[in-house]
Amino acid sequence: MKILVIRFSSIGDIVLTTPVVRCLKQQIPNAEVHFSTKQGFAALLKDNPYIDKVIPLQGSIAALAKTLKAERYDAVVDLHANLRTRLLRLQMPGIPFHVFDKQNLRKWLLVKKLSQKPCEHVVDRYMKCAEKLGVHYEGAGLDYFTGDAVLPQGLPNHYHAYAIGGTWSTKRLPLVKMAELISKIDMPMVLLGGKEDVETARLLHNQFPDKVISKCGELSLHQSALVVKHARVVLAHDTGLMHIAAAFNKPVVSIWGNTVPAFGMAPFFSETHDNGGDFMAQVEYLSCRPCSKIGHGACPKGHFDCMNKQDVGRIAAKLVE
Repeated sequence: MKILVIRFSSIGDIVLTTPVVRCLKQQIPNAEVHFSTKQGFAALLKDNPYIDKVIPLQGSIAALAKTLKAERYDAVVDLHANLRTRLLRLQMPGIPFHVFDKQNLRKWLLVKKLSQKPCEHVVDRYMKCAEKLGVHYEGAGLDYFTGDAVLPQGLPNHYHAYAIGGTWSTKRLPLVKMAELISKIDMPMVLLGGKEDVETARLLHNQFPDKVISKCGELSLHQSALVVKHARVVLAHDTGLMHIAAAFNKPVVSIWGNTVPAFGMAPFFSETHDNGGDFMAQVEYLSCRPCSKIGHGACPKGHFDCMNKQDVGRIAAKLVE
């Protein structure tokens, strides 16, 4: 059986699809599993042994549809469920598309404070989509494969990793709160992030030169994943490295601003993981939170209480525990 899985973006969402591709490959006899994603994320999947072929989205949807039609799939598992995948479906008649439930209405109700009913975790929704092909989730959690990447040199023997990035500003602690948090932690902190996080990391290193090691903007994603894998505890905002940490079953202390775990994007671990080391830091009493299912460039209210009122002392204590 030849199966295509689609998830165009982004890092965390793609990592969260890995139970689906594993179960398809392992539970369907002679399954050939392909994965289509944006060109910029193809490297994330190239070392996954459960994926036989990665087909990147490089140009138009029409061009991608032409490539995909030539593969003659028996089924498509659509884990993105957006306009582009609907256009693909129209251009690939006769091929069954199994589309996951985004639960956008439930998220909208949470944002508008019209309901407190949480979304199902996105992994559970992904798996429900794949179950239509006769597979089931076996409890093994997420996967992440680093290929031949090597751990960067110069790291201390024991350290915490802190993924300081986040696509949206309202998902990130302000610089002053990051500094306050780091000041309360005795163990070395290795900062991870992209080129856009380099200046923040530089300022934190200058303030704590004997404690902070910045690797922001220096590493490949696989190298950053290895830093996460070897960390004692991983501290992260609601971002892709948080999910990569969960794939390695690391203790994760996650910090949540304008988004909430109730959207179904909390760290997802294997059934063998000891959750005693995990903690989700939230300012839970705010009437304005969540203010978006994704994020904002700045707090719509101007006060940014969902991050400015984070109890960094409690977060630091959880790292010690």
